[in-house]
Amino acid sequence: MLDLAIVGRDQRPRDAFEASVAMARSAEAHGYERIWYAEHHNINSIASAAPAVLIAHVAAHTSAIRLGSGGVMLPNHSPLVVAEQFGTLAELHPGRIDLGLGRAPGTDQVTWRALRRDPAAAQWFAQDVVELQAYLRGESLLPGVSAQPGAGTNVPLYILGSSLFGAELAATLGLPYAFASHFAPALLQRAIAVYRERFQPSEQLPQPYVIAGANAVAADSDDEARQQLDRAVRTRVARFLARDRTLTPPEIDRLLASPQGQEVAGMMRYTVAGTAARVGDQLAAFADLADADEVMLAFAAPGLAERLRAIELVAEGVAAGRAATQKEAPQRRTSPPTDLVG
Repeated sequence: MLDLAIVGRDQRPRDAFEASVAMARSAEAHGYERIWYAEHHNINSIASAAPAVLIAHVAAHTSAIRLGSGGVMLPNHSPLVVAEQFGTLAELHPGRIDLGLGRAPGTDQVTWRALRRDPAAAQWFAQDVVELQAYLRGESLLPGVSAQPGAGTNVPLYILGSSLFGAELAATLGLPYAFASHFAPALLQRAIAVYRERFQPSEQLPQPYVIAGANAVAADSDDEARQQLDRAVRTRVARFLARDRTLTPPEIDRLLASPQGQEVAGMMRYTVAGTAARVGDQLAAFADLADADEVMLAFAAPGLAERLRAIELVAEGVAAGRAATQKEAPQRRTSPPTDLVG
């Protein structure tokens, strides 16, 4: 699960953090593998600006589920500081921490300047990943510098991306690759094919491992799921194009019908929506389409109660699908699924 710590209207970030804990507890109870939190800055509706702090909070309120960043935007930070932060988390919660790394700033250019980062920092991303990995292994590339905490924790690294650059880097370094197809669907299949073709085994990973992102809306009826999805699309269009200003329904309709609105709506191309059974089938189809070892879901319903119910229903759908595959051999899909919505 990917959790952006959404701040609803008339809410404070504290409300979003309480919702994140509730979602994590539900995901843990229903057998989800991991939850990641993404670094975003200067966005009123997203409270996950400090993933390491949020991970520490959620980890203290859960017991087993893996928690990580999806991701830390490495050009915003020094590799040493990131190693110390996630090394601290790994010491406090051993065996539960992931470190996903992204190259984008996670914000606009003005805010990036406020972060005091060099505009060219993204060019050093590959070198920074290698430096960070060395700190976590306890094999610093800088004599006399050690990440304390961090050294020897070997926090697993993941490369995040939505282009061929991340795929090629993850393959070269022998790291798992997570593709952001929940909002950047265009290059999903091409990037993953490049990653698998060029993968070089490493100490961390002997064979390629792919995580693909998708949006999810699940409800007790298909009609309810469709209504929630419609609200989610309209909310996203308003967030991107109107900067979260309060708009009337006709204003949102006009935005959605515009070329820019259709482009934003198209970001949700890979979305599963429906009842538990339907969503379970769609997830299996999406994983096959993406050639993914794991699917990471961004639950798109605006309300917490709806997201909590969706977490339960997706788990039910996946469990039913697994039971069905035990009865008959799965057949590999050779063409894109037609029942994904977006």
